[in-house]
Amino acid sequence: MEQLFKSVALPIALVAEAAAVLIVAYGVIEALLKLLRAARSNFRGVRKQIWLGLAVWLLLGLEFELAADIVRSVISADWPDIARLGAIAAIRTFLNYFLEKDLEKYGDTESRPA
Repeated sequence: MEQLFKSVALPIALVAEAAAVLIVAYGVIEALLKLLRAARSNFRGVRKQIWLGLAVWLLLGLEFELAADIVRSVISADWPDIARLGAIAAIRTFLNYFLEKDLEKYGDTESRPA
């Protein structure tokens, strides 16, 4: 039964990690395209919008990575692996928290009337 659980959980973690890579790649490509378009015109205010857009994709990618870490930690059998995954999850959670705070801070200033 345990082997069956592992054989199901590992592909789920792999899919979550692959999704994270695709999400971040999409965000980077979108940001680069917007940056190239902005280079042809006026840059005023565009840089912050591009950063906010990329930050949203990075945040979503980090969430998928954290999900993969959680799945891997559930099937991990020894304490060193659990400790390593716990440290990685803590770092990603820390990054998520501060990126979310930045998004709230700068996203709110964008929506306020001047």
